[in-house]
Amino acid sequence: MAREQPEAGAERAGARAAIGEPAPDHPIGSGIAPAAHVETSHTGCCVVGGGPAGALLALLLARQGVRVTLLEQHHDFDRDFRGDTLHPSVLEILDQIGLADRVLALPHAELRQATLTIDGRTVFTADFSRLPTPFPFVALLPQAEFLPLVVEEARRYAGFDLRLGATVRELIVADGVVRGVRYEVDRAPHELRAALTVGADGRFSTVRRLAGIEPERFAQAIDVLWFRVPRSATPPELGLGRVGHGHILAILPRHDAWQLGWVFPKGSYQRLRAAGLNAFKAELCALVPELGESITSGLTDWRQVSLLSVEASRVRRWYRPGLLLIGDAAHVMSPVGGVGINYAIQDAVVAANLLAGPLRAGHVGTAPLVRIQLERELPTLVIQTLQNFVQRRVLATAAQGGAAVPSWVQRVPILRDLPARIIGFGLWRVRVESPTAQPAALVNGKSIPGR
Repeated sequence: MAREQPEAGAERAGARAAIGEPAPDHPIGSGIAPAAHVETSHTGCCVVGGGPAGALLALLLARQGVRVTLLEQHHDFDRDFRGDTLHPSVLEILDQIGLADRVLALPHAELRQATLTIDGRTVFTADFSRLPTPFPFVALLPQAEFLPLVVEEARRYAGFDLRLGATVRELIVADGVVRGVRYEVDRAPHELRAALTVGADGRFSTVRRLAGIEPERFAQAIDVLWFRVPRSATPPELGLGRVGHGHILAILPRHDAWQLGWVFPKGSYQRLRAAGLNAFKAELCALVPELGESITSGLTDWRQVSLLSVEASRVRRWYRPGLLLIGDAAHVMSPVGGVGINYAIQDAVVAANLLAGPLRAGHVGTAPLVRIQLERELPTLVIQTLQNFVQRRVLATAAQGGAAVPSWVQRVPILRDLPARIIGFGLWRVRVESPTAQPAALVNGKSIPGR
């Protein structure tokens, strides 16, 4: 997949904003054609990107009486996402705000153990059932089900506004401070002014590009073929990966199918595709024979397979005056451990904790933005470093054979349990500091279910 490159004008304008050079109050970016009328509105916080981090940030701010507008470029949430995992730390966060039971009432699968198997031998197990939490499992729930529930909850609060089909084109910058965005809905131009703009729009972040912030790649790039096959009568061992025959396969349960991820060195896809679908299916069946029937009957066309280009990266600075990046917009994770959503939602919680007060006051300086990065940068650096190490070891094992994890690790309790804790919670737990909503934030001062 080609990575979007910043336009020269956007990069220069973003650099000007970064150093605080005075600039006229005008938008920077790809440009919206002049129109006789541009609808202008105002909000406290503009959140760009309706994924897990953006949606949850908008909800948490709205609960605290902040006027927040969530911009999502798609017209709905009914599409296939890359990650569907909600880890114990996320379930605890949802429980704090009264959503865990509703989320877990949706059709989902639960992963209580995840194994790493090499040449038919289980060498490592992350046992989430040992974790000290009411939710000792990873829930696998389609985001197309999860996100509408979060948005439905946010609509209970008077300050929340969702705008679907909103494609951000420009940042509005005045005197080096981002003052909002210009966006289009069905080609009609709109302008949204905000005390703070948050880019939660993923690994190919438009907000990041328009701000002239460049991510730095730091890990070995890989490709992943992501696809599903029907549930089989004989369940396979699930989770961290199965290594053998020079290949790596991740196997995750969904409530209605098996989700498979075929990991291989970057640049090998064309060779794999040229060999044909039957050859690919034969390699899959050799690695996971218990899914042979599901693979043979369920995988019939390359269009069922999504190619994901994985290039872990991070930005040096998550903020500019008036602007904050969170989630994949600030740090793209490797798929190892499936922790991307976990860390993005933790970013959102810390941001809401630190920003609600300043946003209610109507002014956000750089101090809370700096603190957000300081609180979240270390956990991100640690997990990305661990992911890179594991990824290199496992890829080397797939190519050369041998053990990716020494056998004695499983015999030492603290080492045996550490991966499950890191995958499940991150470096440390994150908590919502104000789990009870401000009554004044509710529509008409009261809860209106289903609004």
